[in-house]
Parts: sequence; C-alpha cells; structure tokens
Amino acid sequence: MKINKIKQDASAQKEKLSQAVQLALNESMKVAEAAEVAITQSTGIDVSTRLGNIENVEFNSDGALSIVVYSQHRKGSASTNALSPQAIKQAVKAALDIMQYTSVDPNSGIGDKALMAFNAPDLDLFYPSDLNVDNAVKLALDAEQAALAIPQITSSDGSSYSSSYGIHVYGNSHGMLESYCASRHSLSTCVIAEQDGQMERSYAYTTARDTRDLRLAQWVGEEAANKTIAHLGARQIETMNVPVLFSAEVATGLFSHLAGALSGGAIYRQSSFLVDALGRQIFPSWLNIVENPHILKGLGSAPFDSEGTRTKQQEIIRDGVVSTYLLGNYSARKLGLITTGHASGIHNWQISPNHGAFEDMLKLMDRGLLVTSLMGQGVNMITGDYSRGASGFWVKNGQIQYPVNEVTIAGNLSEMFNQIIAIGRDTEMRGRIQTGSVLIENMSIAGK
Repeated sequence: MKINKIKQDASAQKEKLSQAVQLALNESMKVAEAAEVAITQSTGIDVSTRLGNIENVEFNSDGALSIVVYSQHRKGSASTNALSPQAIKQAVKAALDIMQYTSVDPNSGIGDKALMAFNAPDLDLFYPSDLNVDNAVKLALDAEQAALAIPQITSSDGSSYSSSYGIHVYGNSHGMLESYCASRHSLSTCVIAEQDGQMERSYAYTTARDTRDLRLAQWVGEEAANKTIAHLGARQIETMNVPVLFSAEVATGLFSHLAGALSGGAIYRQSSFLVDALGRQIFPSWLNIVENPHILKGLGSAPFDSEGTRTKQQEIIRDGVVSTYLLGNYSARKLGLITTGHASGIHNWQISPNHGAFEDMLKLMDRGLLVTSLMGQGVNMITGDYSRGASGFWVKNGQIQYPVNEVTIAGNLSEMFNQIIAIGRDTEMRGRIQTGSVLIENMSIAGK
C-alpha cells in the first residue's frame, strides 16, 4: 500500500475513532458527573529471521476503546474492541453499573480543565511505512548477513524488523477531544562469536519515527558483530571497589530507576527510596535533567498524556535538586499536588553532560570497570539497593585492556547518584532518556 494512501486511511480512521469517543462521552454524561474516553489503534508488521531463513511474519491491527465514568467520587470503567454504536452503549452501561458498586474515593476524577491539552500541537510524529513484507524481510536478512560475513561470527540469534503506527484519541467531559498519529520503526540483530570454546553474544539496533532516519542494515549487522567480537576472551576480575563507567546505552537504565522512584504512585505508597525528596539535592550540583516532550519526531514526544493533560517542558532535576515528582491526576491528589502530565510515563529526558567524548571519559576514570551490559533485576526501589550482573571491559591508564564478564556490581542508588563524577557527550538518542556515559566514583565489584 502506498504511504499517501496509508496516511489518508489513517486520517479517515482517526475521524471515525473520534466519533466513537464522542458517542461514548455523550452516553456517559446522561448519568455520570464526569467521564473520559480513550482509544489507541495500532497497525504494524513484525518480521524475524535467523540464519537466512524467515522465522516469523506477523501483521497486527488492534485497539480498544476504554471508558471511565465518575459520580459522587465513585469510579467505573469498561472497554470494548467493537466500535459499533450498540457495542459502545453496552460498554458505557457496564461502566455505569460498575460505578454503583465501587468505593467512594475523594481522589478519583478527571483532571483540571485548565490543564487539558486543548488544541494539541502537531509534533511531526507520523511517518508510516508501506508495511511491505519483502522489504521488511530484506532488511532483517541484510543486517544478519552483514554480521555473518565477518569471519569470527559463528552463528546468529536472529534479526528482526518492526514497523507500526498508532492513532491516539482522547476525550473527556470538559469538552476536550484531541488526537494524533505516531509511527515507530526498528531493526535489530543478535549474533554469536566463539573463541577457544568460549561463546559471546551481543546485539545492535536502530529505531526511529521515520524509516529514513534508521541506520543502514549493514551498520546494524557490523555493529552487532564488532560488539560481540570485542568480548571474546572475557575474564573475571578480582573482587574490589573501583570507579565504574556505564556506557551511554546502559546508563539510561540509571535514570529509568530515577523515574520509577519519582513516580507519584511509588511516592504516595511510600515504596520509593526518594520519598520526601522533593526540593532535596540527590545529584551533584552541576547535574540537570530537563524534560522536553515537544521535540519534533522525538521518540518520547507526545502532546498530552493518557489523561489528557498537556505535556510541557519542565525541569526534573535542577542543580542536582529534585524539582518535581512525576504525577498523574490520582497520585497528585493523594499528595496534595498538581498533575505533571506523567500519567503515561516520561517524555524525552535530556541529561546534561559535563565532560567530553567517550574517550575522554575513559581517561577521566583512568582505572576501573567499563560496563556495557547488565543482567538481572536486582534493584530494590524501596531502599535503593542495587546489585546486577555485568559485563564490559577493564580499563587501565585510560585505555581498554581486556573484556570482563561474570561480575556483579553493587551499590545504593542514592549513593550512586551522589557519586556521579561526570556525564559524557556521547549521548544515547534511541529512547525517552537521552544521556551520555556516566562515571560513578566508586562501586563494589564482586568477581573471583
């Protein structure tokens, strides 16, 4: 299907979905005091290959309309995959019936009208592909073949290509009814190398809103191969305390833990190590995090969150100090605060660097462990205790010496955040968190 035709069909479908949302709102407001309705319809293709063979080709087109109604601080919800007027009316009735049996909760309800995203901006997020199976298969095969063409690569764990777009519509009883379309495409491959009976595995990927912004399949394959080969001959190191440099690709996880700890749900449930952190310094004074949800074509961009609250540029960390929790409507009310537009997660966190390129970060560390891969889920969000399996490289005199595996790195996130010495300018851009490599002054390494 031609891309222009896909765009035309998406535009027509967006109008149809908006009408369905409006119908649900009209039906809800015959009984309820307030209501909100949302639907996301996604369409896409997923292809996987392995060792030159096609393993899977999957088309998907799905979505459900969800309805939430409120009256006298009671809440009822229901959803439907069918969008006929009859199905929508039945779903509304189900939500209204459920509402009669739920407990009174003074914190339930839709958001403040003044915070709604009326006239939502166009963030240039919609670049659908033609969903051509032959092209998708060729990209996956080309990436894999580029890796397998390198002699030390002995096998493949497969390649995958996915391309999808979604139509997002949200409306509520404040009179808001807004929508937008967004696309996402990605190509990845994972390969295996062997040396002296030791096997190593690594991967590479590229992702973008627009297929024209994807890295070439050859780059994906060669990058996966080079990362894998670089780890051949890996060894354990002695147990010790040393500086640790998180490569940019894995450093994003540190700030993902921060986002989880600052989420309103974790704060009001007292299940975060950052309870009562608002206005408190938790990072060095030079570190800033700004959220910019309106970057054109940004992977984390969105004009509004899942509750219709308009997104906006805001400081998350300023001069090392927590500027805000990450709140949706319910958690904001529980804490006596105002929603921050984070009901559906974070949007393009930009972490400020204070140092140079990756090579400069190695020189600054001088001696320690460069972490390029993490395993396990050993993070306690209540205490901040951090312990994860890791692999990477031993660094001495600012130079990579040899690969390292089968070690565990441990610390506490509060201490780790406070001990960040530098953040590089080698910024990882393939996600919602944009950071360079992160150097932490001291962590425990459990080795042999």
